[in-house]
Amino acid sequence: MNALQPWHIIVLVLVVVLLFGAKRLPDAARSIGKSMKIFKAETKDLTGEQKAEAEAESADTRHIAAPAPAQTAQDKQVADLQRQLDELKKQQAAAPADQPQKNAS
Repeated sequence: MNALQPWHIIVLVLVVVLLFGAKRLPDAARSIGKSMKIFKAETKDLTGEQKAEAEAESADTRHIAAPAPAQTAQDKQVADLQRQLDELKKQQAAAPADQPQKNAS
């Protein structure tokens, strides 16, 4: 009963033509077509990114047991830098005790 009938579509097209004019309709149709292409491409990219993230997460959980060699080298560098920082802090703490006080009365 309340379905869209052919005369509804005809009336709708006439209203659109009267509102926008016959000259603007082809440009509007092109714009809508381009927008739909972009929308479809973005939704495909979005679903592809979600699948890639899910695969990467599952791959990360498999590789947690064996750390990468680059990560081990980075850990060694961090440990060396931390040791050097600790040595510098000790030197700074010892330096004021070694220097005589200039403003002593």
